[in-house]
Amino acid sequence: MSSPMEITPLPYRQDPLGYFAPLRERRGAVLLDSGRPQGPGGRYDIMSAEPLALMSVSPTGEVSSDSDTPLPRDPVAAQKALLSQLDVETPESHLPFLGGLIGYWSYDFGRCLEPIHGKATDAVELPWSRVGLYDWAIIQDHVRGESFLVADKKRRAQVEAWLAIAPPTITPFTITAPFAGEQDRKGYGERFRAVQHYIHAGDCYQINLAQRFSAPYQGDLWQAYLNLREATPTPFAGYMAWDDKAVLSLSPERFLQCHQGRVEARPIKGTRPRGETAEQDAALANELKASAKDRAENVMIVDLLRNDLGRSCAPGSVKVPQLCGLESYANVHHLVSVVEGRLANDQTPLDILAAAFPGGSITGAPKIRAMQIIDELEPSRRSVYCGSLGYIDHRGHMDTSIAIRTAVASAGQLHLWGGGGLVADSEESAEFAETLDKIRHLLTALSDIAPQ
Repeated sequence: MSSPMEITPLPYRQDPLGYFAPLRERRGAVLLDSGRPQGPGGRYDIMSAEPLALMSVSPTGEVSSDSDTPLPRDPVAAQKALLSQLDVETPESHLPFLGGLIGYWSYDFGRCLEPIHGKATDAVELPWSRVGLYDWAIIQDHVRGESFLVADKKRRAQVEAWLAIAPPTITPFTITAPFAGEQDRKGYGERFRAVQHYIHAGDCYQINLAQRFSAPYQGDLWQAYLNLREATPTPFAGYMAWDDKAVLSLSPERFLQCHQGRVEARPIKGTRPRGETAEQDAALANELKASAKDRAENVMIVDLLRNDLGRSCAPGSVKVPQLCGLESYANVHHLVSVVEGRLANDQTPLDILAAAFPGGSITGAPKIRAMQIIDELEPSRRSVYCGSLGYIDHRGHMDTSIAIRTAVASAGQLHLWGGGGLVADSEESAEFAETLDKIRHLLTALSDIAPQ
């Protein structure tokens, strides 16, 4: 029998680190971090631990869970079934999460949904998806300047006891060798030209081509996340760590939000670095706004997302209220569009997540052919990079990111990716430079030595 969930005010903090630090080594600990946001999207911090159950999808697509109730073999059906196990009574509240699923869906989770069979190998041994069923959370609302513990009485007593324990000691984090790219400048050029061949042959209009950088490390990945967070305040950050694995995400991009039946996607296409002076910064922003190439990239992805949202939204409800708007973040300017629709009556947030996954802004168009070409040309699979982090509330709310600017740790190695969309008139040297521009500040935050 369910017990009523209560919303208990907590002292407001400007960042979630103090609340999360005592929880971070508990089973299933997860932080969705607004990261002192610059730009729209970031409002809430959501953190929890010790879920009722954890569910993973292996790199062969098999479902495993410590739930007492068996789950379906299909990964999406299994996550729906896991969410349905939550039995809570919740009050009316503006808060976005009052219990449900929190976790990640890796880029490779798309292999469960689309016919992708390429040459890339699994270089980072993380599950394709890992979500927990959470019946409590600490939530911070940065617009209202409020913090809350959402839990029933029994859970509240547990969480209050956990918060009273001193946080684990942070051990120094060190990169023990310089970050190295899995392909050199020549290798990137060969793959760039292969993309151009596919574009001119009519296979695709745009391909998002990425390259991975890796380095061995020692020490506490929580310290690594603190360094990254300081370097890159973003509205869709997140942290989770278990065993020898971790996801450290500093994303500026929303994938899908669903609230009261309204669905919103915010694809990013078009990037310039911030300038060192106000004049240089304004010039770079104006250059981006005036770029026909960047605008064309963005519009292609908007068309793709209109189609993806149309698979689960009511007919005629999909609109584009913002096309190629300029948004400026701590380290880059972006062109951002907004695509929205109204969820059809027979669809759920998990349905539209599956219908639109992975996000078109990090695949290319048309999506399935683009993913096949990516799998052929990129030497290793992307893991959580270009997947999504987020939550699905039991009331039907959802918010997820596109996991760009994301580091993935496994077996003593830390991996980062940088990528960009290639179209027919892309210039090789500029595109190669853009892949580095997007992550240079992350590499610098982790190590004094950036890749050449």
